[in-house]
Amino acid sequence: MKKLLFFWKELLATFWFVPVIIIGLAVVLSVSLVSLDNMITIPQEGWIRFFSVNSSDSARSILSTISGAMIGVAGTVFSVTLVALTLASSQFGPRLIKNFMYVRLNQVVLGSYIATYLYCLLVLNAIKEGNGYTFIPSISIFVAILMAVANITLLIVFIHQIAVSIQADKVISDISDLILEQVETLFPEKIGDELKDNKDFDEDAAISNYQKQTRIKSPKNGYLQYLDSEVISKIITDNDSLFELKHRPGSFLVKDQEIGVIYSNMDWQAESIDKLLHQFVFGKIKTSQQDLEFSIHQMVEIAARALSPGVNDPYTAIACIDNLTATMCYLAQAKFPSKYRVDEDGNLRVIADVLDFEGVLNAAFNQIRQFSAGSTSVIIRLLEALITIQNFTKREGHKMAIINHVEMVLRLGKETIKEKNDLDDLEKRANLILK
Repeated sequence: MKKLLFFWKELLATFWFVPVIIIGLAVVLSVSLVSLDNMITIPQEGWIRFFSVNSSDSARSILSTISGAMIGVAGTVFSVTLVALTLASSQFGPRLIKNFMYVRLNQVVLGSYIATYLYCLLVLNAIKEGNGYTFIPSISIFVAILMAVANITLLIVFIHQIAVSIQADKVISDISDLILEQVETLFPEKIGDELKDNKDFDEDAAISNYQKQTRIKSPKNGYLQYLDSEVISKIITDNDSLFELKHRPGSFLVKDQEIGVIYSNMDWQAESIDKLLHQFVFGKIKTSQQDLEFSIHQMVEIAARALSPGVNDPYTAIACIDNLTATMCYLAQAKFPSKYRVDEDGNLRVIADVLDFEGVLNAAFNQIRQFSAGSTSVIIRLLEALITIQNFTKREGHKMAIINHVEMVLRLGKETIKEKNDLDDLEKRANLILK
């Protein structure tokens, strides 16, 4: 079930799925309303007469005008969308395109105009006149007018959304929100339960309880996008085995590269191995659903591009640092899940490859530090970010990781900052932690 949810989310990120659904609904709506018009006669009196169509020529004219306008605007919408994607790709990086594809409004707008065009064509074809018989689908035409008014409003909202969505601060804020959602459930928290009192746990002793080893290998080249944690845990438990997972979502695997090792006291059947492999999803690109580092790398890429000599936009880089600081402050207080996962009876079933605080801190700030050489304001803000994170940190291991980054930033500042006052300012901040 979890695996189906993964594919459903990936499907919703495409540009074609939601528009096709809307077009299908438009076809159903046109057939239903024409059938309703065939059964109901609209009285031509009172206020209703102002909204009903009495002439087949008028009906054709209205529907032709709406359909022509909608297909024309649809072309404009497609062009505006492609221009926005091009700008986003060149300014923020090609990996950010998928974030724009997730925006539901863009998908709804693309589908709405084409659906309205198709709806008008189908209703237009239902108008009949001749041999003393005239059929004018008044209700269907009235709905077409309402759809046209709604689409005009939708166009205004769409233009506003596009103008806002390509602003650097908005892009950075959206990625930051996504990261904060992901850190609430860190991998492999969904795999079984956490082994309690694992500080002095003897991993080798646990493995030695099993006599046989079965190596699970990647079926193809690609990124490990997703794994169904619950099903994997159940399969391992049902076979009374231990699974050492060597990679986590986001890792690139070559065909026949080892994913993990199953330790057991019996030979695993090929059917069980295939069932286990079926719980891993591989693809040509990374996804953010179980890979926290992917979203962090998106933020880092924006900062790296901003710090490139051709762009030289330190303010965007500082915005990225500020948002990454908020994430790291949360993680400094969070408890990272243990790599030892047990079943309901407390038996060790999975040894996972896990993220730790130092690894996330490296992913967030290493490349930004490397690209910030010569940018005094960014170097100082980077050190200020580390001081803020230090204030939220309680664990000694986390503090040592922060001190390591402070020392690297200070060395970079001493090598690249020429102004003595700026360097003194940097050292003063560094001493707040290094003391």
